[in-house]
Amino acid sequence: MARAETLPLRQRLAGALPEHVLSDDETRVSVAQLLHGTSLDGRAADLAGRSVLIAASRQLTAALALIELDGVARRVTILPPDTSRDHLASIVADAEIDAVVIDNGSRWDSALDLPVRALCTPGIRAGRNAAAAAAQTEWILLTSGTVGAPKLVVHTLASLTAPIGGGKLNHAVWGTFYDIRRYGGLQIFLRAVLGGASLILSSGAEPVAAHLQRLGRDGVTHLSGTPSHWRRALMSPAIAAVSPRYVRLSGEIADQAILDGLRATFPDAAIGHAYASTEAGVAFEVNDGRAGFPLTTLDHAAAGVEMKIVDGSLRIRSPRTASHYLGAAPAPLRDGAGFVDTGDMVEQRGDRYIFAGRRGGIINVGGQKVHPEEIEAVINRHPQVRMSLVRPRPSPVTGAIVIADVVLRTAPGHTVADSKIKDDILELCRRTLPRHKVPAAISFVPTLDVASTGKLARRHG
Repeated sequence: MARAETLPLRQRLAGALPEHVLSDDETRVSVAQLLHGTSLDGRAADLAGRSVLIAASRQLTAALALIELDGVARRVTILPPDTSRDHLASIVADAEIDAVVIDNGSRWDSALDLPVRALCTPGIRAGRNAAAAAAQTEWILLTSGTVGAPKLVVHTLASLTAPIGGGKLNHAVWGTFYDIRRYGGLQIFLRAVLGGASLILSSGAEPVAAHLQRLGRDGVTHLSGTPSHWRRALMSPAIAAVSPRYVRLSGEIADQAILDGLRATFPDAAIGHAYASTEAGVAFEVNDGRAGFPLTTLDHAAAGVEMKIVDGSLRIRSPRTASHYLGAAPAPLRDGAGFVDTGDMVEQRGDRYIFAGRRGGIINVGGQKVHPEEIEAVINRHPQVRMSLVRPRPSPVTGAIVIADVVLRTAPGHTVADSKIKDDILELCRRTLPRHKVPAAISFVPTLDVASTGKLARRHG
């Protein structure tokens, strides 16, 4: 008998309650429908053994395609909605894609000329696709936050689900601000469907308030997003519509301000932040309400995860790690000892390691290194600040100075009070940070851009 972790995703759904659903702002699909019907058109059997690009416009149809194709396709490449057309040809070539799944309204419909094209719709039809089972399907994820073409990271369902426990959450309703076509969102999708829970997906241009109200109507019990997602949610009065039992953060540094804000808003919820990357997978979770992670985490990592810090960068070796990159001349994913260099920089402060920022995001101020996230964590501690973004401004003297855009809890009115808040923020920075890290200027802004990854959209220059 095959082990559960080697079974295709559709077969592993059998333990879910039939009335549980996947839903977005338009459609609800039950587990019973998924197990006994098909979302793919009549050419679906032609996808068996192929390398398939999932290029759907909706998260829901992408999810349905993944459920049907795991264990059938040789490889599935999940295309995030913000992928540049300039990178499409190299993705198709590197992943050896010879088939595509689209849905109604897919922006990629006219851009792809492939031997097999299948349409996925949320209207489940009776019957099952007569497709022969393939070897274990490779899942290809695109990296985010890099300059230039994204890297193609090779996972299997086994490596993706290794962090997920075997317990069932049959009365849980998961919700997520993430897009499931990126690693963070995909983790929540798999946690929900394999845990026997319902899942409420976000939708395209749906306003934050509308999404929160929908989550509330559907009785969300478990809710996840990046710190930036959560900061935007806490700015909306509609946050009162939800009362989750479990709140989860990942994808960005969870500073103390956002953890404290969530504790104040959801005093009865369990609140945890997880560390993960597309390449290394989920490494650990922190559930003590504090930013960073205990020093002992490096010595007591669970489930075969090993971690170390080299030159300030966190490195991970784990069964949750992707196998390799795809491409004509791919860079090595691991070092010689099997560790992934995450590029996330950490500093020891007392009994904890604190994330300082990304190695590639450092601002050079007169030859001294500045992590924007470290300054943001200080600014965000001010009681009138909801979120902030620190960025460089060119300087003829030091090469760069740091400036900050700040969103207040109430809309800025260019008043004397605003001036006092600005002075208070600068004084907080002066007390906490070295001189070269104190912002040279602070601007109050009504909002900050959040990329489709859920992370702050950082500008360089």
